[in-house]
Amino acid sequence: MSPAKDDAPILAIRGANKSFGAIHVLHDVDFAVYPGQVTALVGDNGAGKSTLVKCISGVYSFDGADVEFAGNPVTISGPRDAAHLGIEVVYQDLALCDNLDIVQNMFLGRERRTGATLDESSMEKLARNTLADLSVRTVKSVRQSVASLSGGQRQTVAIAKAVLWDSKVVLLDEPTAALGVAQTRNVLDLVRKMADQGLGVVIISHNMNDVFEVADRIVALYLGRVAAEVRTTESTRAQVVELITSGRSGDLGLARADQVQI
Repeated sequence: MSPAKDDAPILAIRGANKSFGAIHVLHDVDFAVYPGQVTALVGDNGAGKSTLVKCISGVYSFDGADVEFAGNPVTISGPRDAAHLGIEVVYQDLALCDNLDIVQNMFLGRERRTGATLDESSMEKLARNTLADLSVRTVKSVRQSVASLSGGQRQTVAIAKAVLWDSKVVLLDEPTAALGVAQTRNVLDLVRKMADQGLGVVIISHNMNDVFEVADRIVALYLGRVAAEVRTTESTRAQVVELITSGRSGDLGLARADQVQI
């Protein structure tokens, strides 16, 4: 695992709240991402994981929160703000176009041009270099159609696309869902590789085996609140499952789960 850099989070969110009408989804959430580390964001369905990620990525706006990026106060009002900071998200549906090849997908909407002409050679070189930097060996050609790729290869392309844009924080939503054993292994290696290159990586997952294999720290959400933040090496699967399902495990977690006000 990467060394701790607790004194210098790349992204720090404090007191985050988000409501949709009368439904209060996030309650005073504190969340931090550290360079060179993988943070697992876990919680049951409806715990607020997706809402938190969408607020970080600018899809939604926090109702209230103090947000710092690289130590500076920032406001994320939309996806462009997040992308400008270096925050990229790989959603579960991957948002890839089957009718385009790998290069075209990686540069979709951000194409390089020489005058009025697409600079195909430089885009192809950058795509190839990005995959090589991530030690990706499962893709034969960057000109392969995405339609011809396996689920694991598609996930790899989506992650490489996120890394391509000088990202500092990459958030991955269930990156190993519906993948086989070998494909899961490749994706987890890729997640670890990103952290080893100094990126702050967030992985949302229900798979405790994946979480404990790749994450440096775990943040457990329960009914929109942070039940606990723990180091992976100092916790157990049973402990994390209890935090997810009841908000408490022994002396760790919310004061009393039955006193949580929705």
